[in-house]
Amino acid sequence: MPERAPDAPGAVVGKLPAEPLLEVSDLRVNYGAVAAVRGVYLSVAAGEVVALLGANGAGKSTLLRTVSGLTRPRAGRILLDGHAIHRLPPARIVRLGVAHCPEGRRVFGTLTVAENLRLGAAARADRAGVAADRDRIYAMFPVLGERMTQPAGTLSGGEQQMLALGRALMARPRVLLLDEPSLGLAPLLVRQIFRTLAELKADGVTMLLVEQNINLALDLADRAYVLRTGEVSLAGSAADLKADYEAVAAAYLGARP
Repeated sequence: MPERAPDAPGAVVGKLPAEPLLEVSDLRVNYGAVAAVRGVYLSVAAGEVVALLGANGAGKSTLLRTVSGLTRPRAGRILLDGHAIHRLPPARIVRLGVAHCPEGRRVFGTLTVAENLRLGAAARADRAGVAADRDRIYAMFPVLGERMTQPAGTLSGGEQQMLALGRALMARPRVLLLDEPSLGLAPLLVRQIFRTLAELKADGVTMLLVEQNINLALDLADRAYVLRTGEVSLAGSAADLKADYEAVAAAYLGARP
């Protein structure tokens, strides 16, 4: 069954993998005097998909930005394969194997599709591998291959999401951070994106997923954490959380079912 967070902030919630690839310990992040993340513990094992659920403002995006080095923590540790990364610059974290697909796509609108993908592989020196991965992205999303010379800013929202995901995959990440991949997309495109994520999972890609669509997230994930006002309020296997939907809904609001 899902495990509720104890009343004490920062307590470990959920069963940690025996050898986590990514581990967040007592993470605390402030924006000025406002505490955005307050003592979060979580872990992701190699090949696992872990979902982060919660209402807007719960601290989910801040947590991803902190893992990728875009935001500095006030306290706590972030370990990748047992090595601390929380004080490293973003470019170094990418080279170590963490790729971030941000909320709102954030593609480079004046650059072409091909140039955006090339930037995703900027930290790589294996030219043959980069070319093979680029071709794989075009096979995964044929519309990107058709529009490789087109400025990214002229793509539809769904096409830009495909490009943002493809750009992140070009880094050949050990951990893929996904922030709201379904945001603002039509249902047909959402299904397409999540089919692709399911294929990536089957290929063994490790993912930490922020997603507002609870059902989609829990269908894809192995485990999940629910954040409320910067703290973990509920955690467990995706199957257990989906079976106890009322507990998940209550965790969003801080109430007990």
